[in-house]
Formats: sequence, C-alpha cells, structure tokens
Amino acid sequence: MAYTTAILNQAYCRLPRHPGLKIGAVLSAMLLGVVTVFGLSPNTAIYSGPATEVLDAIHPPAIHFVQPSNTTIVREVRIQHSDTVAALLSEMGVDDDTAWRYLRTDPDADLIFRQLVPGRTLTAQVATNGALQQLVFPLSGERNTALQIARTAAGFNTITHELSGETRVVMQSAEIRHSLFGAADDIGMPDAVAVQLADIFGGDIDFHRDLRKGDRFAVVYESVTHTGNSTHSLRVLAAEFVNAGKSYRAFWFQDGDSKGGYYTPEGQNVKKAFLRSPLEFSRISSGYSNARRHPVLGKVRAHRGIDYAAPTGTRVKATSDGIVEFVGRQGGYGNVITLRHPANKTTVYGHLSKFAAGLKKGSRVSQGDVIGFVGATGLATGPHLHYEFRVAGTHRNPLTVVLPSGKPLSPTELPVYLHHIAALAPQIAAAQRVQYVMLD
Repeated sequence: MAYTTAILNQAYCRLPRHPGLKIGAVLSAMLLGVVTVFGLSPNTAIYSGPATEVLDAIHPPAIHFVQPSNTTIVREVRIQHSDTVAALLSEMGVDDDTAWRYLRTDPDADLIFRQLVPGRTLTAQVATNGALQQLVFPLSGERNTALQIARTAAGFNTITHELSGETRVVMQSAEIRHSLFGAADDIGMPDAVAVQLADIFGGDIDFHRDLRKGDRFAVVYESVTHTGNSTHSLRVLAAEFVNAGKSYRAFWFQDGDSKGGYYTPEGQNVKKAFLRSPLEFSRISSGYSNARRHPVLGKVRAHRGIDYAAPTGTRVKATSDGIVEFVGRQGGYGNVITLRHPANKTTVYGHLSKFAAGLKKGSRVSQGDVIGFVGATGLATGPHLHYEFRVAGTHRNPLTVVLPSGKPLSPTELPVYLHHIAALAPQIAAAQRVQYVMLD
C-alpha cells in the first residue's frame, strides 16, 4: 500500500548506533534526501510582534527573544542499555576525530566511559560540520554535578563542576517539511523534545505513515540552562500538533503525589493503553493483509501483522504494559517476543536480532520499555520488525484497531486541571506565532 502524501520518516530517521565515529558517508547519504538536516534555517523568522499580548496572558513573565546560533545546534540523547560513547556521539551528529582522540586519552574524560548509566542524558553542542564544541555529562553522586568537555583555542579541556542550572520555559513552533526531526533542527529544538512529542501524540498520530508536509506543531517545555547555554531539556508542559488539518492538544498535569500525565483540554487522558507502533520513526514495508505472497516461501497466505523496515539494531518498544509470555526462537518468526496484556490482549514482536538484557518469561514490562532490537532472523528477506496485535487469540490490524484511552481525570481533579491549563493554553497560542522564545 502506498501513501503518496505521507512523509516517510526514513528520509530523516535516527542513525543506527554503531561503534565508529566515521559517519561522514552516512550523513552525506542522508543529506541527498534532506537538505536542511543540521543547523538552523537562515530564513528563520523570529517573532517581533507586540509582547504585551503574551505578557497579559502569561504570569509573570518578561519575554526575551533568543536568536539560536546559525552554526551550532544542541543535541541530547538518553542513554540506553548496550550504548557506547562512540555510538552516542554518532547519533548526535559528531564527526570529529580530534574530539574522539581526546575522549579516549584524557584521564578525566574517562568518567564518561565508566559511568554510562541507562536513563542519563548526554548533551552535545555540535557545529554543522560535525565538530564537537561542548559535551556535558551528568555524573553519579551529587545532584547537578557534571563533566564538561569544551573546545578552546588551545584544544579541549575537561572540568567537573556543579551546573547550577536555571530552569526556564521555552516556547517553539515549526512546520513539517521533511520530518519531525528535520523541523526540530530547523528551529534548534533538542531531539529529546521531539521524541516527547512523538510519545505524547503517538496514540492518535502514526508518525510512520501519517505525517504530511505542512503539518505543524507548537510546544512549551522546560529547559535547564547553564551560563546561558541549554544543557538539557526537561518535561514538555503543553503541546499542539496539527496533522492533516486536525488539531491535537495535550497538557501536563500532576495533582499532589499522583504520577501525572498528559490530558486533552477537556480532561481526557491522552495516553492510550497501547502505542500505535513499537518503533520510533520507520516506514511500513508490508501491511496487514488476508492474502499476500510470502517473499520467502512464494505462497499466497495471510499476513496478520505489520512489517516495519528498519536497520538492524533499531530499538523495539513494548506497546503496552504486560508480562513476557514467550521470549526465544520460534519457527518463521525467528527471535520473537510475545507479551500478554490485560483484557486478553497479546502483542508479538518477530525477526529480532537480539533481546533486551535480562528479559525472560514472566518479566514485567512497561509501555515504552525497550524489549529487543530489529533483525532478520527467521523467514525474513531483510532487517525488519514483524508486529502482531491479538484479542482473545484473534489477529487484529494494529493500524486500525480502536485503542482504549487511559483513565480520565476524576470529577474532583477536573476543576483543578482546568484552572491549571488556563495559563498554559495562551502559551500554546503564542508559540504558534513565534519560532523561539524563552521565558524567565
């Protein structure tokens, strides 16, 4: 099935993590399909209208308009299991042999290699030519202590210090021209914020097939700055995504000691019981069908799932909370995982290259947890993920099945929530009119 108007996100997909830093050839190949991948668009328009309108709607803030650098961008990545320093730098677009040699030989920089803890965020300021300008790595131990590696006129130096960061609220908006990440780069928005957007709206928008040229988003999020430079982003506070002319809005709300979550303006839970897709940004190579000629066997047979083409090693996420029912090798599925979910639902993840460390039958997983990695095991002509969704043992099309929403706000929480978003809603409206605004 062809989606002629859809933007296939492999045009600007995440680079597969690999142990080398020689990614010039990969970036060159990507640039053939996407012209404005790194840096900021030279034609970026900074909002210069009356500030009083925004000030009346937002309390307190004074507004400062910030012009991002035209030659560098800030990238950040959350460390996953089995990551390496080289792979993380590669993912952030670093192509710098001098920086790599320094990291490998400087005794202080060795802390990065020894404290590569999953869940921690690594932040880099990278020039458009791939040269590393600054690397900030939070250290174990005292809060807000970080290792900072910076390029100077005399070379690189390494210092350990307290970040003493200042949390600010940032408003940004962009239009989709090639991909979500491409639009984020155009306005200097960190990758982590783009990933949060995809996670927030992933239950309503299939980011693999539904993105359209001309779609747009606005986002309000917290950013921690140190000496005027963003070190890392925090939570998205409010966001709007307009897809194919339909607007989706979400606001973060946490009442007291509750876990917190994202809700619509009416108080409905944005989170669905299942994610639409177990992969971040790939393309669909084979859809759900009752009669498809099998590429290996050559026979016409039903294809009761969705195939997502992706590079070997791409992370595969659990689409919902569940318990591992099977993990191992099984016939044409190759390496496969079956998860059991409430309400007699199961999901299947096939052709994996390997499983997440420690995963075994009976393990509990949460929605979004990495459970395995894309491969080509079993009856597969190339690396891809085969994904199935079953209800009471009956296959359903994962792309069209109605996904139940999470628990809505209670009658006692709703008035508090509506009061809370009364200040956030005008910020989203203001963000639609600007490219980059930082609020004190």
